[in-house]
Amino acid sequence: MTAHRARFFERAADGRLRCTLCPRDCILADGQAGFCFVRMNEGGEMVSLAHGRSTGFAADPVEKKPLYHFLPGTQVLSFGTVGCNLGCRFCQNWSTSKARESGRAMIEATAEQVVDLAEANGCPSIAFTYNDPVIWAEWAIDVAREARRRGVRTVFVTSGYVAERAREEIFSWMDAVNVDLKAFTEPFYAKVTLSHLGPVLETLEWLARQGRTWTEVTNLLIPGLNDDPAEARRLSEWIGSHMGQDVPLHFSAFHPAWKMTDVPRTPPETLTRARRIAREVGLRHVYTGNVRDPEGQSTLCPGCGATVIERGWNEVSRNRLGPGGSCPGCGERIAGRF
Repeated sequence: MTAHRARFFERAADGRLRCTLCPRDCILADGQAGFCFVRMNEGGEMVSLAHGRSTGFAADPVEKKPLYHFLPGTQVLSFGTVGCNLGCRFCQNWSTSKARESGRAMIEATAEQVVDLAEANGCPSIAFTYNDPVIWAEWAIDVAREARRRGVRTVFVTSGYVAERAREEIFSWMDAVNVDLKAFTEPFYAKVTLSHLGPVLETLEWLARQGRTWTEVTNLLIPGLNDDPAEARRLSEWIGSHMGQDVPLHFSAFHPAWKMTDVPRTPPETLTRARRIAREVGLRHVYTGNVRDPEGQSTLCPGCGATVIERGWNEVSRNRLGPGGSCPGCGERIAGRF
């Protein structure tokens, strides 16, 4: 398969191409690829080396994305490509995000074939995940366009490091998004992810204002780096005031990976503490992830406190939601897409 002509770029005065998809604004000479490895200047045209390609497909519980308020208990067809526009030292999916297109066996497919596969596996939604789909936005949009035509939903799992001018075109095609908010300090972002916090917060605020794409947020807690209770409080307060109290927040456990194999796993009590803090500041739906914690992974009615969805790990064991996502006890409407 030949490289696919990409969008999201402009020509610099010296003839090089400036990628306008993410805040890096990579300027590429002929034959040069961007930080992400997959967007390249080829003969004066921007191309995507990831378009129409995947490292593989899997049917996952939608809770694994994690999304707890979007079609709970259903399967989602998940796939990704290679490369990333961040440089996280703790990357949990480093085997694909740090790989170059030429170094992986890639499966080729059309948008129609991807949707066919979702339907054949009984998946009502498709997730663009594993590596950040921002860098292969054209491919994700093409699949999402075909999925919408056929009544299949789409999920975008991302760090949220996307340029303002690209947000509308990307997210207008997505039914749900989980944004991985890595931390709540600029030094962490600059030193540990080689990116910046500001654009991610702008994306989160934009998604909240836009209101069409169901949004949940994940924060991976890494011992000694971003697990301070005061940071959890500031992060939770920001979400409440800038996005709303009904936005689900997931605190997830770190496990040693990539260039942080010397950092210990996150103790479960760290997640429990962060969840308690977030609930104290007014967030209504706060969860723990990557640990076995039925209490921290169940959905509670914000009205009466009753458990309306019981979960164990990434599986729904009982769903008591009534019509329209209402609590069967008090009738309170639970925020989400059910």
